[in-house]
Amino acid sequence: MLRMFRGLILLLAGSLLVSAATIRLYLKDGDYQLATEYKVAGDRVRYYSTERGAWEEIPLDLVDLKRTESEMKQREKSIQEDTAAMAAEDKAERDARREVERIPVEPGLYLVQADQLKTIPLAESKVVNNKRRNILKAISPIPIVSGKGTLEMDGPHSPNVVDGNRPEFYMRLSAERRFGLVRVGEHDNNRVVEKFDIMPVTKEIVEQQDEVEVFRHQVGDGLYKIWPTKPLDPGEYAMVEFTPATEGTINILVYDFGVKK
Repeated sequence: MLRMFRGLILLLAGSLLVSAATIRLYLKDGDYQLATEYKVAGDRVRYYSTERGAWEEIPLDLVDLKRTESEMKQREKSIQEDTAAMAAEDKAERDARREVERIPVEPGLYLVQADQLKTIPLAESKVVNNKRRNILKAISPIPIVSGKGTLEMDGPHSPNVVDGNRPEFYMRLSAERRFGLVRVGEHDNNRVVEKFDIMPVTKEIVEQQDEVEVFRHQVGDGLYKIWPTKPLDPGEYAMVEFTPATEGTINILVYDFGVKK
């Protein structure tokens, strides 16, 4: 009912704009009279003057009807285009709301593929440091010693493959955190999400990632629509969410996917 009402408002708005618009009744000497309507009656033009609020007449041979009608047609065309644009914008907003309503309430990454919504599961990632591997859990930051390390996922390819090179995602966060899209590297037949250095004394973590530029549009509390600014090259990628961690620990949530050749 609400959608029908809004559509009716758009149609009425267009018709009211046309009927209530002030007309410039052009004269052949370059001047014009402001009117709400006019009509040709024999050798006279009868018009309703907006300045004097009354019907008046003027000889037809003094009126530039061609210019007057041309401007009226252009104005009506503009009004129709504006009305169509309003209707298209209204439809886009309704479609966007319907899509957002489909997103589960659980935090995570969701891929929009055609008319389907696919959940990208949280990947099991590992901190590799000093030839040791520690599984990185979503709620348990991993303590790491000074030196170099990598955040990796087992295997060369993600089981999650997207269609097309401009995938669209929804990311629902459990809390406001930094997140981004990264291009995943390769090492020893595993996928490398990032490399990092741990400073010996301060335990500061310096991260190195191949981040991909994306558009981010917040569509709700903790809910973002994300898509790459440029087509993605075939390869392995991951959406990463950086959770708070204390000094000397690392905790990154990883959602992996691949782009087909």
